[in-house]
Amino acid sequence: MKFNIFILFMFYIILGFSQETPKLYLPDITNDFPNVRDFALSPDGTEIMFTAQSVMGNLSAIVSSKKINNMWSKPKVVSFSGQFFDLEPFYSHDGLKLYFVSSRALDRSDLKAKDFDIWFVERQTLSDTWSEPINLGSPINTEHGEFFPSIAANGNFYFTRDDTDLKTKDDIYVSEYKNNSYQTPKKLPSAINSEGYEYNAFIAPDESYLLFGSYNRKDGLGSGDLYISFLTEEGWTIAKNLGDTINSDKMDYCPFVDTKTNTLYFTSKRDNTNVLQDNPLTTVELHKELNKADNGSSRLYQVFIDNLLKSN
Repeated sequence: MKFNIFILFMFYIILGFSQETPKLYLPDITNDFPNVRDFALSPDGTEIMFTAQSVMGNLSAIVSSKKINNMWSKPKVVSFSGQFFDLEPFYSHDGLKLYFVSSRALDRSDLKAKDFDIWFVERQTLSDTWSEPINLGSPINTEHGEFFPSIAANGNFYFTRDDTDLKTKDDIYVSEYKNNSYQTPKKLPSAINSEGYEYNAFIAPDESYLLFGSYNRKDGLGSGDLYISFLTEEGWTIAKNLGDTINSDKMDYCPFVDTKTNTLYFTSKRDNTNVLQDNPLTTVELHKELNKADNGSSRLYQVFIDNLLKSN
């Protein structure tokens, strides 16, 4: 559904809203990894994927967990990852394809990293194993870096491109899906893209809204923040910061929405380490403080955003 200007005006009035506070998502599972980021939920809700990374972020693999008897299993590296630098999974709407980003070479025998491209694996049924990775190719992949795939229900393909030939930094693009093929990608307008960094765009299935990350905007709260723009008859609205209930003064990025429940999942480096102690810490207390989930490492968070999307 598209929004008229009046509804959007009223929405922005309440954007400071009564919004729930984000909560850590599956900390018992994700805290086993130094850093985790970019979440994906399968369309049937029985599997999640996210990226597990080393402390410095130079080792990166996609892992999955499956819901068994209403409990999430211990994460395992997926069949197509673990050898190369992989991240940012996204399921197709039928669950039969899984898109992701990798710096792997086109020739699997070549271990030398190339620029980041978008790849995919596929399967015949939901119970089958994934295929070998396939490079998505042109016109989406280029000699520049492509990241963070997100696909609307009509097939339109949204992603980030780092085009070093442009004066701008990372920008968000869309490749329309027409006649069973992807068209030449177009950069989204200035209501979304700026001269700085825009990235990690999640498109609503009906393309009614776009959630994305942006770095150090004038209205930013510190580092990277999450923003939202709505598609109206006049085009995309000027992107709005989601505010200090969802965003923190640290890096907030990689949004994903379970549209069945209007739950926003995102990655944050927010830090709640207590650095002002009333009394000296014991070794046990120090260890606990250093290893708490929200200690500045990348972690997954969830928050219901009914209030944010109730006009949708």
